[in-house]
Amino acid sequence: MEDIFSLQGKTLLIAGGTRGIGRAISKQFVRAGARVVANYVRDEHSAEALRSEMDKEGHSILLCRADLTSPQGLANLDRFMAENSEYLSGMVYCAATGIHRPLEELTARHYEWTFALNVRGFFDLIKLLLPRFKPPAAIVALSSQGAVQAMPAYTLVGASKGALESLARHLAMELAPRRIRVNILSPGTVLTKAWEVMPDREGRLAEARRRSPIGRLIEPEEVARAAQFLCSEASAGMIGHTLVVDGGLRLVGA
Repeated sequence: MEDIFSLQGKTLLIAGGTRGIGRAISKQFVRAGARVVANYVRDEHSAEALRSEMDKEGHSILLCRADLTSPQGLANLDRFMAENSEYLSGMVYCAATGIHRPLEELTARHYEWTFALNVRGFFDLIKLLLPRFKPPAAIVALSSQGAVQAMPAYTLVGASKGALESLARHLAMELAPRRIRVNILSPGTVLTKAWEVMPDREGRLAEARRRSPIGRLIEPEEVARAAQFLCSEASAGMIGHTLVVDGGLRLVGA
């Protein structure tokens, strides 16, 4: 019987795939049989640690260092893909950045920095790699709760994620006739290193646990399994959908 959740034989790019949720997705996809290219920018240690972990399990993973906000970085990634893969079965865009400050402390430079990676990087990457996608293919944009709900010190990140979601929906409509599916994956509160720079980190995490219907935070692996679903044939009928994985937190409101 065919396993419609399998990624066997597929080649997938995970942008921002060596840390946090992206790292969990890279590992999940490799274990599900995919050939994975994990993109990163600066953290060589995390990238090599991921490769070592996969090696110990008997799996291989390709690492590509490229800044997705620069023409040179995009050219490097394009060159890497040309040398290592004839086609792509899909992509998960986990690359993200942001400044967590009140409005008075935010600048135009902060705005440009945040939107350059969180939104324009997604657009530029799809434009660059579009000829490499082999239908049926799947693209997933990783969003966040802040795209639809206001959160403290999250103005620029939340706004960029809202823009990312809108961009993904428009691309979903345009690319569907080419048998390239675009969907959005929106996790709830997931404890990653990104939380280390959040104001009132412990208080906000405790509040998320208290309000959650399941009484805990979401694990990166739970998001990764949802990403596998969206990149597999099991979700073939889903186009422009936002899949929320938050343990029911959004059921109880802001």
